[in-house]
Amino acid sequence: MRVVISDDFQDCVRHLDCFSKLAHHDVRIYNDNVKGTDALAERFAGADAIVLTRERTRIDASLLERLPRLRMISQTGKLAAHVDLQACTDRGIVVADGSGAGSATAELTWALMLTSRRHLLEEATRLKSGLWQGHLGQQLHGQRLGVWSYGRIGRQVAAYGRAFGMKVWVWGRETSTEAARQDGFEVAPSREEFFAQSDVVSLHVRLNNETTGIVTGQDLRRMKPTALLVNTSRAELIAAGALLAALRSGSPGFAAVDVYESEPVLGASHPLLQLPNVLCTPHIGYVEKDNFERYFGMAFDNINAFANASLLHYVNSDALGKISR
Repeated sequence: MRVVISDDFQDCVRHLDCFSKLAHHDVRIYNDNVKGTDALAERFAGADAIVLTRERTRIDASLLERLPRLRMISQTGKLAAHVDLQACTDRGIVVADGSGAGSATAELTWALMLTSRRHLLEEATRLKSGLWQGHLGQQLHGQRLGVWSYGRIGRQVAAYGRAFGMKVWVWGRETSTEAARQDGFEVAPSREEFFAQSDVVSLHVRLNNETTGIVTGQDLRRMKPTALLVNTSRAELIAAGALLAALRSGSPGFAAVDVYESEPVLGASHPLLQLPNVLCTPHIGYVEKDNFERYFGMAFDNINAFANASLLHYVNSDALGKISR
């Protein structure tokens, strides 16, 4: 099969152990991101299968109309709204995905908290430039950590907070807060108190139509001038422009973000990069070797299963009857 892998920014996929699973296929890898139907149609022309690196590329009906040869999309990790699943099904294009149960994003979340609170980036830069201490850091122990949503990643972050001696509480849907209670974590008495009294707020909400813009400007303005907001989930969880405005006004006083509305961010073009009270990383929460071995390994397994007239993790079984091999 002709397999196209796009958006391999670090040129790392060919160096993964699992890449050998595609040894019997004709594989082309691209190390950048392109947008627009014309550019994507040119990139994926002639592909029997596409491997999507998480949600970096959007696949819609207009693009699929330009790809008559395409028979399969193999998603790394869980499928999200970046793929028009109905359009794929209508055209007999099978979509497969896989799980990702690692701790890479939770670990980065914790690294961002520590780095921001102790000003590690600034202090390391000062030392390299010939200077000595310049900031007074703050420990996490004893501070109030607010975790919004107690799913897989939120559960891990809450456990880290407990291990560091933080006062952890949780906010989210009833099923989320009930799970947190069962694990011995406090639930915030109200949304207002969650934002007003947390020293650190960490977002771990899945993005969908219901959660887009769920964090409002009013929520952010309730936060302390000394508080830190951490977002390693999705930028669109925060209402458009609300975080920038809140940081400029001083509440919260700090932010650490790994996600942006439009990615990749090149040329230091995002306004958050211009603020001195924000620590920004380039969406690297899940970008870690063990994670990639798991994600891409499952994606490649799905391609091989499809090539052998079987399938491991398809999400649109109705497309199977429309395939012309």
